[in-house]
Amino acid sequence: MKTNYKKQNDGKVRAKKHLGQHFLKDNHIAQQIVDGLTSHMGYKQVLEIGPGMGVLTKLLLEKDAYQTYVIEIDRDSVAYLKLHHPELTPRILEGDFLKYDTSEVLPEPFAIIGNLPYNISSQIFFRALQIKDQIPEIVCMLQKEVAVRIASGPGNKDYGILSVLLQAFYDIDYLVSVPPGAFDPPPKVQSGVIRLRRNTTQQLDCDEKLFFTVVKTAFNQRRKTLKNALKPLVDLPDDPLLTLRAERLSVQDFITLTQMVDQAMKTDVP
Repeated sequence: MKTNYKKQNDGKVRAKKHLGQHFLKDNHIAQQIVDGLTSHMGYKQVLEIGPGMGVLTKLLLEKDAYQTYVIEIDRDSVAYLKLHHPELTPRILEGDFLKYDTSEVLPEPFAIIGNLPYNISSQIFFRALQIKDQIPEIVCMLQKEVAVRIASGPGNKDYGILSVLLQAFYDIDYLVSVPPGAFDPPPKVQSGVIRLRRNTTQQLDCDEKLFFTVVKTAFNQRRKTLKNALKPLVDLPDDPLLTLRAERLSVQDFITLTQMVDQAMKTDVP
């Protein structure tokens, strides 16, 4: 079905609530996001998630250091981009980033950038973790509460599952806060921009799948000590680490904890 967005919306794309769309309209903030990308991370392509009406896209296309791709699920936005940026048309991926096999189009390392839909931002990060070796850098805007959580360190009440899983593989900087008035329509929450740069960790010194499970299980019972929180997985022998709660542990502590759980599971096998 062909989408005539221009006739429907007088040349603009109508933000769709079910897609979590809030279009950035502040060009200064847009420039700050684009400038957050660095050229020394070894990538030649950038993938923008959810470009909408292209406030970031037009700035990305001015950069010679990399080639810009976009992925968009909204047909109206796709039509808008094809009309206003026809040179981008071969590099518009129509679909859902959560389900799209990017390796078919972007087999080499690429950066991710975008004003992420707030209702699925966590899912986008979990998907990015699945292909982390392809993604040396991420610069994105999302709900400030989530951005702060991702950038928080151990001992902070905001520190959580995403903090640990992402910090295991990325160095994270909180760049700037963005008020609701920078968007159309304005969201009911504050927003924040963060940058993630791939660190030197190629492989964790533990079972990675079990690491993810241990982190999630520990924080799902974050008010309990780790010994009690992890009982659904295994009954661990006494250890000083197990008297703490999840929010006190560093990434390295969680690696050590995963090794303990792995050993206990193997010992527990009849």
